[in-house]
Amino acid sequence: MVTNSKSFPLVSIVMNCYNGENYIEDAVKSILSQTYTNFEVIFWDNQSKDQSAYIYKGFKDKRLKYYYAKKHSSLYEARNLAIKKSKGKFIAFLDADDLWTEDKLSLQVKKFRDKKIGLVYSNYYILNQFTGFKKLFYKKKLPSGLIFRELLKEYFLGICTVIIKKDIFEKNKKWFNTKYNIIGDFDFFTRISKKIHFASINLPLSIYRIHNDSLSSKNYEMHINELNLWIKNQKTFDNNYLSFIKEKIIYMEIFLSILKEKKYISQTKRILKIKSSKKKIKLFIFLLLPNLILKKLKKIF
Repeated sequence: MVTNSKSFPLVSIVMNCYNGENYIEDAVKSILSQTYTNFEVIFWDNQSKDQSAYIYKGFKDKRLKYYYAKKHSSLYEARNLAIKKSKGKFIAFLDADDLWTEDKLSLQVKKFRDKKIGLVYSNYYILNQFTGFKKLFYKKKLPSGLIFRELLKEYFLGICTVIIKKDIFEKNKKWFNTKYNIIGDFDFFTRISKKIHFASINLPLSIYRIHNDSLSSKNYEMHINELNLWIKNQKTFDNNYLSFIKEKIIYMEIFLSILKEKKYISQTKRILKIKSSKKKIKLFIFLLLPNLILKKLKKIF
């Protein structure tokens, strides 16, 4: 059922873009196909140098708004600036290279009938642009409520699935931390999850696309460095909370080391120190991959 009545709250969809000409058309079409129609799109062009603006402006719909950044900024500064341009009661996020299912907004807005809910998220698909293979991201039931510990233990929240009350940003003065380039989503959502109630939908309502621009060893190294910085800045957490993140960092370091140079004996010793059996198995499989496959993977990272 199409929800086009003005009695439904306005949803502001933040779409950050920098040189996204290969994906914008599909992303915008997935917004315009929504059964929930009371929305605006805040398209934040972070000084793209390709045809992004031309493609976006080719859609003739009054709900689609365009903003050109005065200067090129980090992703999380751009997110904050775009949110400040929004007029909706709720904020949703769809980057220019991701997609939504048509019932995404309609299913999520209903969850806010429970007044204590501040954020709604869902499961999502990961689509590999190289192979065309699509897989469900999270196989277990997604938690609801105050999910701080769950997010630290296993970060399962994709920003493309989120819809959040705007006043969490404004009244609570909670914004994305602009010192991060990779983990700004993780930092923000874990911060608010201590006091804000989350609601979950187990259905996959978004599609996150993996492509050349989203995979690189530089980004992987930056991710590790930012997680280490994040841990240093946590003054109030005990080691029981931080141990989950520390183990994730070790896992990522081993993964990156295997990609660059296998070193069977030293990597085996490090893998054996990992507590999670699932992670151990993954790393051992990767360590034993033939060099031919490893070389192909190195081209991606």
